[in-house]
Amino acid sequence: MGVGSSHGNGLFFRTLSEKQAEEIHLASCQILEETGMVIYHEEAVELLRQAGAVVENGNRVYFPSHLVKKALQSAPSRVTLYNRNGEAALYLEGNNVHFGTGSDTLNYLDPFTLERRRWRKEDVANAIKLCDSLPNIDFVMSMGHLSDVAPLMINREQYAIMVQNTVKPQVVIAEDGDTLRDIIEMAACAVGGKERLRQKPLFMIYNEPSSPLKHPQESVDKLLIAAENGVPTNFACGGVAGGTVPTTVAGALVQANAEALSGLVLHQLKAPGAPFVYGYGNSPMDMQTMQAVYGTPEAVLFQGGVVDLAHYYQLPSWGYAGCCNAKVCDEQAIVESTMFTLMGALQGCNLMHDVFYMEFGLTGSLELLVISNEVIERTKRMLKGIDTDKESLGVAAIKRVGAGGNFLGDEHTAKHFRENWRPELSDFTSYDNWAANGSKTMIDRARDRIKSILETHQPEPVSDVVRERIEAVLQEARKRLGTINSGQRSGV
Repeated sequence: MGVGSSHGNGLFFRTLSEKQAEEIHLASCQILEETGMVIYHEEAVELLRQAGAVVENGNRVYFPSHLVKKALQSAPSRVTLYNRNGEAALYLEGNNVHFGTGSDTLNYLDPFTLERRRWRKEDVANAIKLCDSLPNIDFVMSMGHLSDVAPLMINREQYAIMVQNTVKPQVVIAEDGDTLRDIIEMAACAVGGKERLRQKPLFMIYNEPSSPLKHPQESVDKLLIAAENGVPTNFACGGVAGGTVPTTVAGALVQANAEALSGLVLHQLKAPGAPFVYGYGNSPMDMQTMQAVYGTPEAVLFQGGVVDLAHYYQLPSWGYAGCCNAKVCDEQAIVESTMFTLMGALQGCNLMHDVFYMEFGLTGSLELLVISNEVIERTKRMLKGIDTDKESLGVAAIKRVGAGGNFLGDEHTAKHFRENWRPELSDFTSYDNWAANGSKTMIDRARDRIKSILETHQPEPVSDVVRERIEAVLQEARKRLGTINSGQRSGV
């Protein structure tokens, strides 16, 4: 498995200057010192009090700037995620870019029946198998919110499906600390124990507390559990510009940064040096529809600001790609998702999720996933840039061909033409050949590709022992949560 793509000699896009990053940092520190955060977690408040924070009314915490500075010094500047076989898969550092899916869409666009319906376990299993086969999908998330399991078991059942149907790293959602502990247990079963999992993390927990300026019990619980277990985590509040964060991009960045930094302080107080990924999710609110939207210029600029702040802090970054507001996989879907993918890569975002999201994140499309796989491949090729070594400059070939000649028969062409990018999905044939092959659109070809993969691809399985141990974790959780009669076996 590859380890993503860096910018090489290619293009790069910077949103903030160093001075602007400093201005946002100082404004965020002012918010932390003068307004503070409301934290609904006794242990966290006590950790902060003992470290020198001022606490009012039991849970309003004011963060002195020295705590932020200390946390930034102790947090690692690079995080590595490993695959199920213990091989380094994602290096989250510098400008390396990696792409993956999203979690918990409510609706599934069935690529075969074309109906929009709720997700079932078999759908998620097929979607994860598809991701396992797509070379430019670097990590997986749960993709669909299961409709055929007990509600309290959804995140656990999702994880059991994920870990058994791909070797790729994961980003997981957990509704609370107990869920996260069970996911840690299942991951440990798959990789050979908790110490092995700590040494070579298989997943990152996506921790999304609430804006503005308050942290729920469940979010902080997960943050502290991740810290003590060495599980990489972020603390990325989901903001809606004009609703829960300021409508200006700069104002949204200030608040987002303050909230993320407050999580980092807590995380590093619990376990200095524990792996942390910096990021935030912000969607502008369309004031005509009151809908939070993806992929607008402001959303892309916001993400660029987040990535530049991550570079300023020398922290790994978290963001978005391949997602859109369209209801079906149409021209709008491709425009919006491709813009987010390309710009996120140019910005140097280390870990980009939500590839395949449609309808503001309510619906998932496997067609969009397969098309985005090719968009990502095109993008990664551009990031490599242009080689200007002696062989690539081709002076000798130009001399050989001379005036009025052509390069088709030259040895330089024979040696290098295969280095040019070639698509698997896009059609580069003539109109007549395209028509003779059925006049298929990109969506048609994507559906054909999905069908072929699901019929032929077999992910590397876990052993029977691992499968049984994962099932035992699920069974224990079902008993504990009182859902034993509604739980089903997860070995899809």
